[in-house]
This record gives sequence, structure tokens and C-alpha cells, in this order.
Amino acid sequence: MTQYLPEVEAIAREAGALLMGYFAGHLTIEYKGDVDLVTEADRASEKLIVERLRARWPEHGIVGEEGTRSGPGADYRWYVDPLDGTTNFAHGYPVFCISIGLVRKDEQIEAGVLYDPTRDEMFSAERGQGATLNGRPIHVSKTKKLAESILGTGFPSHKRHKNPNIHFYHQITLRSHGVRRAGSAALDLANVACGRYDGFWEFNLNPWDTAAGALLVQEAGGRVTRFDGAPFRLDSREVLATNGVIHQELITNFEEIFAGRGLEPLPSPVEYAKSRS
Repeated sequence: MTQYLPEVEAIAREAGALLMGYFAGHLTIEYKGDVDLVTEADRASEKLIVERLRARWPEHGIVGEEGTRSGPGADYRWYVDPLDGTTNFAHGYPVFCISIGLVRKDEQIEAGVLYDPTRDEMFSAERGQGATLNGRPIHVSKTKKLAESILGTGFPSHKRHKNPNIHFYHQITLRSHGVRRAGSAALDLANVACGRYDGFWEFNLNPWDTAAGALLVQEAGGRVTRFDGAPFRLDSREVLATNGVIHQELITNFEEIFAGRGLEPLPSPVEYAKSRS
């Protein structure tokens, strides 16, 4: 049995039960920015997770999405997203999860747990031990070509007009079997790890979004880098995760899109309207 997983899985399940209680009832919703939601469920879940982690590993640091910061100089640090997919959650759309990742002081990810309480799916990984879904080993897909792949991506909840991802979404959609936008980066990474997606990319993510999911992909046999193929770091702010087989092809496509080469233009709504008349 692995060193951390059983206890962290239990914490994630407890937090998941708490979230489902809120999900079934009335929510108080606030805004952290113009459109960036936070709910009482986010805060309650983070409080529960932090209390459990501190009780079990008081020497570890903790960084939580909703503001927890402790033990910055600790040898190990937990990154906690108590509710990844808050917008989905607040709108009653059942795609969200809890993500908990353990990282060493040298930034090596040691363990990760991701729990989807709506499907009762527990994704777990510990470095060198492989990745599992509900206790069974998982592996990335074997899809060999981008043209035969299904991928995931995401968009920010704020400053969308400054994010270039709509161009990447458009181009990669045309070059693949399709791109899904589910609204939870952590679950997207888990879906790469278990082979449901062949790849995933996103701009401007945070360590609590990626710590557990990146390890899941790696331990399931996949590859995680930045868009140019450089090593992924928790502070990279961008992530490209694939089954490994299509990774270089995606990097090449990203290079072309960044350079503006070979792009299919967006169709004009005016010209489309004329073609229908």
C-alpha cells in the first residue's frame, strides 16, 4: 500500500460528500472578479481538506485555491483545489471534482488524488507506482495521429478577450476528431490519464489545477510539457498533456498556430448568411 493515497483518498471522499450536499441544495454565490465565481461550498471544502491534512501531516505546507497558505518553506507542500469546476457546480452542471497534489520542495510531484463525486470516480497516483481509477490501473490511449484524436481544452473565466485559445480551439478542432470544453482542467487531465482523451492543453493554469492531474498523466504513461515541449513546471502557467504518441505532432501544430502559418480562416457570419439566402 502506498504511503499517502489511502488517507488522502478518504479526505477527498469526505470533501466530495460535503460538496454533493451543497450541490443538492441552495447555494450562496459570490464573485472574486467580474465573472470568477466562488461559493460557500468551495470554502467549506477547502476548510475540511486543510484541517484533515494539517492533522495528519502537520509538518507539510498547504496552498489552497481559496486562500490557504501555510508552511512556505516546508519540504513537502499540498496543493488543494477544493472544487475544480465551480462555474459548472454553481449552474447545476455535474462536472466538477476535488484535486489534491503533494509536491516536494524541489517541485517534484509525489502524489495526487482527484475525486469526481458525481460519478464516484477516484483517480490516484503516487510517483513510480502507476495511476489508478477506483483501484484499477489506468493507461493513456494508443491513438497515433492528431487527426484521429479527441482532445480537451479550457477557457478562463475572466479576461477572455486577452486569451488566444479560441484560435487554437478553432485550428485544432479542424485537425482532430474534436475538442471538448468540459470546464474542469483537473478532470481533463484525468481523462487523458485514463484514455478518454488523447490530449489536453490550456493556458494560464495554477498549481492547484495541475499538480494531481499532471502526475496522473505521467504515471499512466503519458507526457506533460509546456506548449513548446519544454519541461512542465507547476509555475509554467500552461500545460500540454497527451498520450505521448501525438505529443510532437501537437507541438508542431502549436508552433504553426503561434507563427500564423497554414491557418484556416474563421468563416464570416455575413458571408454565411448570404450563402443561406
